[in-house]
Amino acid sequence: MKKALFWFLILALLIYSGIKFGTPYYRYLAFKSDAKEIVKVSLENEEEVKNKVFERAKELKIPIDREDIEISRNEKVMRVKTSWVEVVDIGGIYQKTLKFSVDTGE
Repeated sequence: MKKALFWFLILALLIYSGIKFGTPYYRYLAFKSDAKEIVKVSLENEEEVKNKVFERAKELKIPIDREDIEISRNEKVMRVKTSWVEVVDIGGIYQKTLKFSVDTGE
């Protein structure tokens, strides 16, 4: 019985850790994909693109400010650049700082 309880606790810890680490990576990948799509289909000026990208960041609960989003245009290509940091805390025992960066020009 103790062995089964031990393995159950290990499994629960692994699932909990996976969720805690997976959520920021999911938000990063979704935001990066959406930012590329917004840039591809946008016919608006830089301010409108910045507003759309910022709205999507708010929907995904990404910790960036509107001023953290850089929009640049050279000839026909528009580029969005931004970055942020998230700290993953596993029960106060382990903390890991994750740095994310999005550049639609890459």
